[in-house]
Amino acid sequence: MLEKALHGSKLYWAWVIVLLVCIGVGIAAYINQFNYGLGLTGMSRDVSWGLYISQFVFLVGVAASGVMVAIPLYLHNFKEFGKIIIFGEFMAVAAVLMAVLFVLVDLGYPTRVLNVLLYPSPHSMLFWDMCVLSSYLLVNILIGWTVLGAERKGVKPPNWTRILSYIAIPLAISIHTVTAFLIAGLPGRAYWLTAIMAARFLASAFAAGPALLIVICFIMRKFTTFKASDKAIDTLAKIVCYAMIANVFFFVLEIFTAFYSNIPSHMASLEYLFFGLDGSGQLVPFMWTAVVLAFVGLFLLLVPKLRRNHKTLIVGLVAVFFACWIDKGLGLILAGFVPNSFEQVVDYIPNLNEILVIVGVYGIGFLVLTVLYKVAVNVHEHGIAFAHSKDREIAEGADAADAAE
Repeated sequence: MLEKALHGSKLYWAWVIVLLVCIGVGIAAYINQFNYGLGLTGMSRDVSWGLYISQFVFLVGVAASGVMVAIPLYLHNFKEFGKIIIFGEFMAVAAVLMAVLFVLVDLGYPTRVLNVLLYPSPHSMLFWDMCVLSSYLLVNILIGWTVLGAERKGVKPPNWTRILSYIAIPLAISIHTVTAFLIAGLPGRAYWLTAIMAARFLASAFAAGPALLIVICFIMRKFTTFKASDKAIDTLAKIVCYAMIANVFFFVLEIFTAFYSNIPSHMASLEYLFFGLDGSGQLVPFMWTAVVLAFVGLFLLLVPKLRRNHKTLIVGLVAVFFACWIDKGLGLILAGFVPNSFEQVVDYIPNLNEILVIVGVYGIGFLVLTVLYKVAVNVHEHGIAFAHSKDREIAEGADAADAAE
């Protein structure tokens, strides 16, 4: 079926070329980093996790969000999600792939990841993270590709795909929960040491991921023959809205706990994010932008009239997505290193080489996503054409029977 990705319009090929250029630039930047080491990056002894791990944390959430389409479909028989479930699964595949790549580029030497396999430890959260991520990736690939093959042949998917779909639901929740445990299990970082870290992760994931999926559905509406139903989009937008409300509520709980308790180590990270600390406030504009985007997005999604207007809906979804990205893909990890062990603020400023590596990883992810979606849309078109031909054959047969009578 992959051959279907080799045919497309000029716009499709222009997009593919842009992604290939991004990948090429990213590979060149990574080779440079590989030759000179992680000292080339903006990371240091005091800030040992930078944008690479921030993107890993965010993308694990995007991957986990596919469950918000699977649960209504498989557990509550909400058939409106039947057409878009395959796109949610393929988005999860691309997101997990990018998340894993960000871990690899952060290791310095990629072969170090083999230590997790050669010396597995049940006490290591990284080991469990690897287990659930690889399992979730494999399950989504198997389900998506098998269902597509069945649709192409015009037959019902095998029963085991439904069983795997049920297995994928707890796996989706697990990948983000274990990632949250990986961070919250570090006692020396007061900002991360919170019992609701996993709940925050899941809430933001169930807001950002479905928001991205809806935007992609609108893009496919415009440039392909695939049309997600308005009912499916509106229902998924409601899920985004409720998840974002929970996400904001959990963040407010963190703020209340830190400042009402008046514990300096808990307040320092939040002060750094929103007001600056010791003269350093490089993330302040980003965090206040995230606050504005979060409330704008919630307003546009809460009001039914605005939510059902597709133009304002898209604005709201984009606002929610970038609010979650700033929170998890920028502020969460970096603020955890403030202050350092000597009660000082050490700024982390990513350099151009890091940014180019990130561009390359996102290029790989979006290229995989583009190819998978291209195949899925073409198979869907083939299925529609096959159904129409069957209808014509039935109609012609009926006409022939009437003529014979």
